[in-house]
Amino acid sequence: MTTAERQPRSQASFALRELMRALASGFLRLWRAVLRVLETPLSMLAGAAKTVTPLGWIVSCAAVVSLLLAFLLGWAEFAFIGFALAGGMLAACAYLFGRATYRVDIELNPRRVTAGDRAMGRMQVVNTGTRSVLPTRMELPVGEGLAEFVVPRLTPGADDESLFAIPTERRALIVAGPAISVRGDQLGLLRRTTRWTDQVELFVHPKVTRIAATARGLVKDLEGQTTKAITDSDLAFHALRSYEPGDDIRNVHWRSSARTGQLMVRQYQETRRSQLLLLMSADSRFYASDDEFELAVSALASVAVEVISEESEVDVLWENARLRERTPMTLLDDTCRIQQVDSRYASLREFARTVGARLAEPSLVIAVVGSDVTHKELHGLSTLYPSDTPVIIARAAVNGDAGLRKVGNAMVATITRLPELAGLLQRAGR
Repeated sequence: MTTAERQPRSQASFALRELMRALASGFLRLWRAVLRVLETPLSMLAGAAKTVTPLGWIVSCAAVVSLLLAFLLGWAEFAFIGFALAGGMLAACAYLFGRATYRVDIELNPRRVTAGDRAMGRMQVVNTGTRSVLPTRMELPVGEGLAEFVVPRLTPGADDESLFAIPTERRALIVAGPAISVRGDQLGLLRRTTRWTDQVELFVHPKVTRIAATARGLVKDLEGQTTKAITDSDLAFHALRSYEPGDDIRNVHWRSSARTGQLMVRQYQETRRSQLLLLMSADSRFYASDDEFELAVSALASVAVEVISEESEVDVLWENARLRERTPMTLLDDTCRIQQVDSRYASLREFARTVGARLAEPSLVIAVVGSDVTHKELHGLSTLYPSDTPVIIARAAVNGDAGLRKVGNAMVATITRLPELAGLLQRAGR
């Protein structure tokens, strides 16, 4: 084929590609225009479909099938069923009409309680419109439950107040809300909801017990607290003593040396700071029951609150988070979120090593576990830290025997009730 023959073919191929590209571009623009035109009807249709309950869809499908069978088979019975079901759906639509002009307020009093204390809630509904509002049903999720209230007919400016009790037997973070008004028929075929409020949190704190401060687990720090330990280099002056070979010449007190005729060196009281590492493993395989887990959380909270109140440095961690240690209240709020988990760590030692890898070197380690933790797990944790770092393991065992024993480099305090914690920790800290 000559060059003259190839040129017309290449031009035809190029023209065909341009034509296909133009057609595709035009079709795409047309499709987008159609979607823009149908956007509003489709959104309205989707909104209308959301008002149909599962029972409503069953009734609608049954009506369509019955009318179809009546048309195909000529049975009047199916026609009667179909028209009856369709009439029920049409009658249910009448309950959806109407507009509510509400202002809804939810208050929890108090917002923070200790497990077992009483907590109450209040929901106030005010008609802010210029017309009366027909009776409405309000739904308010509270934790895992659902509270239902019937709001009567409200004239303009009128209000309705409802009180409800909140279960606080156990530590938890209870979420109340949002408050939702519900319009629908009595059979539950159609349901239209309107959200009026946001969620409100109620913190049910764990029970805590008072714990005496421990003097163990202090590391040297020039800005820390003075101790009874004597050292040759620090800030808190203690006394003078005779020079011994090997003493730093910078510590010689020359005036006293001149007065006594022999070299005298300074002695200091050692200053130290406390850096507590407080751990709790929420691994479900370590706990025999929910009551045992709650006892462990209470033990963790008791130690942390005491340390924070003394303004000592502490890091509090569990598998999913690090607790805020700014104030006792913020820490107790965070303890409400602790739940049993399927830990991603193979052992208790790996958990402690991983979560504490980026923290300051601790001077005292307190770990809280359950009764199902094995002796091997306890021994592995005790060997993770240097020999001069005290390790205390608080083991919650509701059905066990309270006591104190040594496992490896750690002191294991077994508690069966929360009041036992203070005495066992005091004995373990000696």
